[in-house]
Amino acid sequence: MAEFIVAIELGSSKIMGIAGKKNLDGSISVLAVAKEDASQCIRKGVVYNIDKTGQCLTNIINKLKKQLKFDISQVYVGVGGQSIRSVRNVIVKDLPADTIITSDMINELMDANRNMAYPDQEILDAATQEYKVDSQYSLDPVGIKATRLEGNFLNILWRKSFYNNLNSCFEKAGIAIAEMYLAPLALADGVLSEAEKRGGCVLVDLGADTTTVSVYYKNILRHLAVIPLGGNNINKDIASLQMEDKEAEAMKLKYGSAFTDNNDIDNNLKYSIDAERTVDSRKFIEIVEARAGEIIENVWYQVPSEYTDKLLGGIILTGGGMNLKNIERLVRNVTRIEKIRKAKFVTQTITSSHAEITAQNGETNTILGLLAKGDMNCAGAAYNPAANNLFEGKDVAVAHPIETTTTNSNTRPQGQGFVPTPEEKRKAEEERRKREEEERKLREEEEAREREREEEKRRNSFWNKFVRKAKEFGGKMLEDEE
Repeated sequence: MAEFIVAIELGSSKIMGIAGKKNLDGSISVLAVAKEDASQCIRKGVVYNIDKTGQCLTNIINKLKKQLKFDISQVYVGVGGQSIRSVRNVIVKDLPADTIITSDMINELMDANRNMAYPDQEILDAATQEYKVDSQYSLDPVGIKATRLEGNFLNILWRKSFYNNLNSCFEKAGIAIAEMYLAPLALADGVLSEAEKRGGCVLVDLGADTTTVSVYYKNILRHLAVIPLGGNNINKDIASLQMEDKEAEAMKLKYGSAFTDNNDIDNNLKYSIDAERTVDSRKFIEIVEARAGEIIENVWYQVPSEYTDKLLGGIILTGGGMNLKNIERLVRNVTRIEKIRKAKFVTQTITSSHAEITAQNGETNTILGLLAKGDMNCAGAAYNPAANNLFEGKDVAVAHPIETTTTNSNTRPQGQGFVPTPEEKRKAEEERRKREEEERKLREEEEAREREREEEKRRNSFWNKFVRKAKEFGGKMLEDEE
């Protein structure tokens, strides 16, 4: 039977699908690649036209199936785009004296945090920062004696409407979701080294319509934000020189620079727009630098002040926007951080003959990171072009794990980028209600037993015994008088 993994990324300007096979040596062979222009249905990485997005997804799947010669039973999906942000939260639990912290207590804190309600916002994931045990901080407090336990969490939020729209698109297209991941976390795992995460770093994904900023320190995600600015904003500014968007993109790629020394600017030089039109080089340079500078300044503003002096790993740039000439120079000027690295490709060994992958220009890093996360076989039956429905047919294979180390949704560690699907959320809610009902019954039974104990205690108390004896004595006196 065929074995491969399929991942889909809904980017800020396009939807991309990829299929690959994990080899025994840990490398990944890319088997198929497909993409669709999503400018008419996705804005800044967020679905706003469900029907058109569903059609794009169907087209992606059909393209992949033709290349693979097999149906696709399920896919891995990356969640990202505008409105994703992180919010810190603290949950405190007071304990009786000399209480030893257990894993159940930690789970209670985590559950309480995940049950936090944010207006119009959905908690996609929660990353544990650290625990405060009395006055000391600890990453693993189980087994420590304490009277107060404090959990510090980083909740990653997204608008509920965006989450619902995304799932509706896949439902309309008839595409089953194997797992959903936070795309920025999958990207980070794909391009960052352990030393960079441990020493402290900022990962900047410069996309077409959005720029994602992820801050790591001591191997923990400390901050996540998506800025609604990207390479297309530079294009729009260039287009103000009276040219089409395609011409603006071509000129940015040919002449654009994030930083140009004033002494290197030739005031007499003109850049050619087409056979008949030109633009002054200084004017063009100033337009590009102004917008690029604004993007990087917003990136640096997102880095919490307590981590700006803890970035031993430096700043790592990725995404298509990192290919802008002299981008590192601009980043150094704005941040005063000298250590800048361009992540042109993921750290995994990838083999492919597809131009999109072999270009290694940072544009496919996120989807390759998603592909590496997959561990369930997405292959279905042999591809039948005559079939009307993507998953129709009795001979469609049931997906099964490629590896035996998969983690089910109920035991997944938080902060690893897992996003619950609607079905997983429904099951979790049913389990929560069942657990609460069981706890309620246990409380009622314990209260009933406590009432019985109190009643028994009352019956056996000294005063009750005295009253009973007095009544018995009084009754006996009356009998003697009669």
